[in-house]
Amino acid sequence: MSTTAFSTTPTTDRPWVHEMVIIHRAFRREFTILPPLVREVGDGDTRRAATLAAAVRLVLGGLHHHHTGEDVVLWPALLERAAPSTGLVETMQAQHEAVEGHIEQVEPLLQAWEASPTTARGAELADLLDRLAAALLEHLDLEEREILPLAERHVTVAEWNSLGEQGVDEMDQKQLPIIFGAILEECTSEERRAMLAKLPFPVRLVLRTLGARQYRRYVTRVRGR
Repeated sequence: MSTTAFSTTPTTDRPWVHEMVIIHRAFRREFTILPPLVREVGDGDTRRAATLAAAVRLVLGGLHHHHTGEDVVLWPALLERAAPSTGLVETMQAQHEAVEGHIEQVEPLLQAWEASPTTARGAELADLLDRLAAALLEHLDLEEREILPLAERHVTVAEWNSLGEQGVDEMDQKQLPIIFGAILEECTSEERRAMLAKLPFPVRLVLRTLGARQYRRYVTRVRGR
């Protein structure tokens, strides 16, 4: 986990890198919740398997977009401006590749399990998700501990904001209430206000009303509560 060496409250002159800690919480939570749920699916329960397969794909899609933004914006900026940390950035890039390798292994097994769920196949899928999570958590911990302080010093506000904007542009717009709901789930009131303040007012209104109800239904459907 992060030993915070950067501001946890937004400022106008430096990027608010704590935003990434908030986003990482959602990935940590979902990759903790989903594997046990997959293991619980009984033989032939295609309805439950379809629900969880969609949830897994949603999280994997969000992770892919998150990492793509870093690959396109963050790593090049740090390689250019934080030269003594070149080896660290290269380690982060290699970790992205390792995580993507796990993601590529998930989809074929996910498809097979969704079409014909068995407890054995579900256990295999859950084990693969656990391995993906282990690789991801190692990456997130290092990123929060070493990269975010560098980003706060060497990345502009506009560049940092473009990370999130690129991900939003590439996502299925129908999924945005679920994505934002997952990100906001464990926010403090201060963090929630800061995250929502980055969005246009009509979007904030939707997320606080229809989006919030949509996310609660999603949580009930996936987690069974």
